[in-house]
Amino acid sequence: MSRSARVGILGGTLDPIHQGHVEAALASRRAFALDEVRVVPSRVPPHRPAQPVASQYHRFAMASLAVNGLAGFVASDDELQAPGPSYTADTLERLHRNGLEASQIYFISGADAFAEIATWRRYPEVLELAQFIVVSRPGHPVTALPERLPHLAARMRRAGSAIAVPDQPSIFLLDAPTPDVSSTAIRERLRTGRPVTGLVPAAVERHIIQHGLYAAGVPADQLHGQN
Repeated sequence: MSRSARVGILGGTLDPIHQGHVEAALASRRAFALDEVRVVPSRVPPHRPAQPVASQYHRFAMASLAVNGLAGFVASDDELQAPGPSYTADTLERLHRNGLEASQIYFISGADAFAEIATWRRYPEVLELAQFIVVSRPGHPVTALPERLPHLAARMRRAGSAIAVPDQPSIFLLDAPTPDVSSTAIRERLRTGRPVTGLVPAAVERHIIQHGLYAAGVPADQLHGQN
């Protein structure tokens, strides 16, 4: 990949991936002319007290199905292959070792998650490893972040006002509409037998139904037919 290429990274437990994830990534690619967006399911999310409901195999399969047919999008098993908890800083450093510079990497985060950046491992160093794109989430507008994180306000730039890569990695605020949906709400709907049509990509919904994922009393630790 050329040194001028821009690579977006959308990480998370993705248990399951949903339309909010997809729309945030699409908006980021359009706003920043990203050459590629990698969707990276985490292996062991350190911020959750409980492990993911669906296995890493299912979560990677759903991420792959969600981006199938989207130009410039790929699913990556980078964090699934790495041992131990999945930390953003470690993921970004692996990208550096593979030849990407901080100015080329655009880590995509929802405003709700980024508001807790001070709790992330190796903060504030992690902010030096990539550009950050922070996308509005329902109830969490990016316009509130400079006041909520005043110590980072000087690094924040509105998307569209300063797209050129600066010398210091920046925090770009992208005020783009995304669906009001969460993985937690989707799992609860499925557990109680309610539909999730329109909340997840159609191919993801078919995979969930085919394998009985998230339904009450159904284990989700293996792919169909896997011993």
